[in-house]
Amino acid sequence: MLKGVSLRGLEVFEALAATGSVAGASQATGLSLPAVSQQMRNLETALGVELVDHARRPMVLTPAGRSFLTRTRAVLGQLRLAQDELSVMELGHLPELSLGMIDDFDNDLTPRLVTMLADSMAGCRFRLITAPSHEIKAEVVAQRLHVGVAGSSGEVMDGVVEHPLVLEPYILVCGRGKAAELGGAEAVMHALPFLRYDRAQLIGRQVEAQLKRLGLDFPDRFEIGSHLSLMTLVARGAGWTLTTPMGYMRAVRQHGALEAHPLPFAPFARTVSLFAGADWGGTVPRDMARTLRHLIGETVIAPALEVLPWLDGELRILDT
Repeated sequence: MLKGVSLRGLEVFEALAATGSVAGASQATGLSLPAVSQQMRNLETALGVELVDHARRPMVLTPAGRSFLTRTRAVLGQLRLAQDELSVMELGHLPELSLGMIDDFDNDLTPRLVTMLADSMAGCRFRLITAPSHEIKAEVVAQRLHVGVAGSSGEVMDGVVEHPLVLEPYILVCGRGKAAELGGAEAVMHALPFLRYDRAQLIGRQVEAQLKRLGLDFPDRFEIGSHLSLMTLVARGAGWTLTTPMGYMRAVRQHGALEAHPLPFAPFARTVSLFAGADWGGTVPRDMARTLRHLIGETVIAPALEVLPWLDGELRILDT
């Protein structure tokens, strides 16, 4: 790297961009205020450009800073993921691991995670299931799964520890061109059939609860249990739906016939968490959660923000 460009400097720049102040970056990195300022001076001097408009409060990035931040996040994300892979590599002492995953991650994340686990757990009996959130959590409670990644309802479950991973807002999805044709996303809701998720699933229950709170009632004609089937129906013009960015990104092959919009009513979101038995695995659930956060950032959030940039700041990792 250029002389004066350090990993600590990149971390400070990332924190400053996120918080908008030297004090916020100091709190995020654990450095003193003078140390944060010095790191930023060193980085800008080494690069030969100003990354931050120092005259504004809160600080904002310059065009060069915005461009450099994208690369900085990618570099730091890869390094953090490499560190987490080393933590996962230390799971070889486990005699058995049973893992449940919601199908939202089937495209890329689950295969990546399974490959990492398989490489590091040669002597371990490993079992993976894919199921809806409510089934995964029930299996964790019943101790038939050691770890489960599923949507959170916010309820406290006896004997289960929850590690939040990601917050994702619900979005409205309809056929491409329908909003312009009918006069906006709200007009789509009243002109076309509502395609519901299966209300036995957590995602279906969350959507129905929010619609009820808002006093919104739509005819009960379609109830679908699969992300891909739901997106296919929307793409073919059968109606519109409420889903999450992860649900939308699973249907990437259908995106040419789909369009996504912010909700035309009060926003709401779901949390996806890692659940584990409170007496199982010591630090294993915490280490797996940390690895999953970085994998989600790389394989889910970054691609989603390229397609739906208006979700920036709303679709985000939950660090605990």
